[in-house]
Amino acid sequence: MVIAQTKISRKIAVIGAGAAGLVASKELIKEGHKVVVFERNSEVGGTWVFDPKTESDQLGLNPSRSLVHSSLCSSLRTNLPREAMGFRDYPFVAKEGEERDPQRFPGHREVLLYLGDFAGEFGVTELIRFETEVVRAGLVEEGKWEVRSTRRGGALVDDVNEVYDGVVVCNGHYTEPNVADIPGIDVWPGQQIHSHNYRVPVPFRGQVVVLIGSSFSAYDISRDIAGIAKEVHVASRSVTKEIPEKQLGYDNIWLHPMIDSAHDDGTVVFQDGSSALIDVILHCTGYKYNFPFLETSNIVDIDDNRVGPLYQHIFPPFLAPWLSFVGLPWKIIPFPMFELQSKWVAGVLSGRIQLPSQKMMMSNVEVFYSKQEDFGVPKRYAHDMSGCEFDYKDWLAGECGFPAAEEWRKQMYIASEENRVARLETFRDEWDDQHLVLQAQEDFLQYSFKHCI
Repeated sequence: MVIAQTKISRKIAVIGAGAAGLVASKELIKEGHKVVVFERNSEVGGTWVFDPKTESDQLGLNPSRSLVHSSLCSSLRTNLPREAMGFRDYPFVAKEGEERDPQRFPGHREVLLYLGDFAGEFGVTELIRFETEVVRAGLVEEGKWEVRSTRRGGALVDDVNEVYDGVVVCNGHYTEPNVADIPGIDVWPGQQIHSHNYRVPVPFRGQVVVLIGSSFSAYDISRDIAGIAKEVHVASRSVTKEIPEKQLGYDNIWLHPMIDSAHDDGTVVFQDGSSALIDVILHCTGYKYNFPFLETSNIVDIDDNRVGPLYQHIFPPFLAPWLSFVGLPWKIIPFPMFELQSKWVAGVLSGRIQLPSQKMMMSNVEVFYSKQEDFGVPKRYAHDMSGCEFDYKDWLAGECGFPAAEEWRKQMYIASEENRVARLETFRDEWDDQHLVLQAQEDFLQYSFKHCI
């Protein structure tokens, strides 16, 4: 890390006004850059904007389907405590008001309001071009970036071409569904849907549903549906038992190994040989990275859901620092990570922070890829931060000259994970880490005092 004293102001395009785009814009402004934010929806928040509408293709495979950005179900609450979730420069504290949700694990509406508060507090909202979609971002002469955007207003369509010094991609990765490959699915007569298009349990009344997946979406949706469906089956790679296991506390939820095959009589057979007559297959199988607007002459590509080559998941070595990505890692506490990534990007673009040489960045990427291959890690897990999130954050903080994460944040994350295992059904409302909550509150007060004098 090299930190210079002088800074250069750049004209930067930020694509997306979700959590990543908002904090990237805030840090770019703070660093002295001129920022324009492009957001195809009519408000900030990205994936945290609840939309009751679903796509015309419920599975999300038809490229000409009507697109819906949101992936939220109506009942969703956070699976992380608000103290750990918030940006370090803007704590996620409970606020009073009829619309506000004071719970420690609040509903999605509270997160959206928090992001709106953040955007207003730091002057980001006024820089956003709402209902404006970037249709192309590509290199032009002298390393500049041409951004072509479209704004729809009634029957009118305005196309705008502009040139920027750099582009920060913050368009999220919860819109393009990834679907499980099931032998025999072409002749299976039931309905298929991806969790991206799940909103409420009502359509599943009296039906037999199988969910594919083992992450939070499969867990939450299975519980949401159980109260109204006839049977709920959850198929997961993490289940290896030879007989279906009934979920404790539920009379109609069974856990299975992965689906082995589907058949024309409506039967689904699991890898342990058990079977069930299924009405609906609900894919809780994650998403694909997708940047349909980005043109890099194949310098950056997506290989088995690995975006690369990227130095530290952010900068393509051959296009750095003028192209960067904020928000690609997963299995993380997202907002604080986006914040540190954004601080680094903003400082590098101003010249205050120096990147390694192109050769050294590529060498770092190649070593990372080689280690993953040696350990048998599929490419699609390249951005999975399980087990290394805090090391990565502390590294970013060091590059930015910013303090490492407070110890209570790390301990709270560990305590939350342990509590989720111990209280699978009630972890959002019962916990044993109140001492860490008090430490967080004390730190928030000190932060507020420092910023008010």
